[in-house]
Amino acid sequence: MSSNNFNTLLEFAIEQEQAAVDFYTDLASKVKEPHVRETLLEFAEQERRHKVKLQAIRTRPEVPKPSGKITDLQIGDYLVDIDPTPDLSFQGALIIAMKKEKAAYRMYQDLAAYSDDPELRDVFLFLAQEEANHKLSFEIQYDDIILQEN
Repeated sequence: MSSNNFNTLLEFAIEQEQAAVDFYTDLASKVKEPHVRETLLEFAEQERRHKVKLQAIRTRPEVPKPSGKITDLQIGDYLVDIDPTPDLSFQGALIIAMKKEKAAYRMYQDLAAYSDDPELRDVFLFLAQEEANHKLSFEIQYDDIILQEN
């Protein structure tokens, strides 16, 4: 893989993570409920850490490889989309987060499927796995908190 393609990929991924940071931070500034605001800021921080991880890849001599399959509880797959409003609930915040992570996962999976370069494919699969990990953490919270209450 040429270093130009690799850097372009990293910049794209870093921009996607920054967009997620901005989304959660902006939404947190608009919601009324303090607990939901704190949750959204935690989501933004998770995305910020992911961005830092991607930035660190620039200095690594080898391309990260996916480490295995991530469990998908598929909770978010069966929930209705939620509009991000100032009255957003904790449940709504988790639904938005699950759906955003699923979309990011699919994007990286699709890019991997269309990549002829094995190193580039590994980077896309690594990024897809990172998004799947995020989605799983939101699904576990949803299961532990929302579904257990109902």
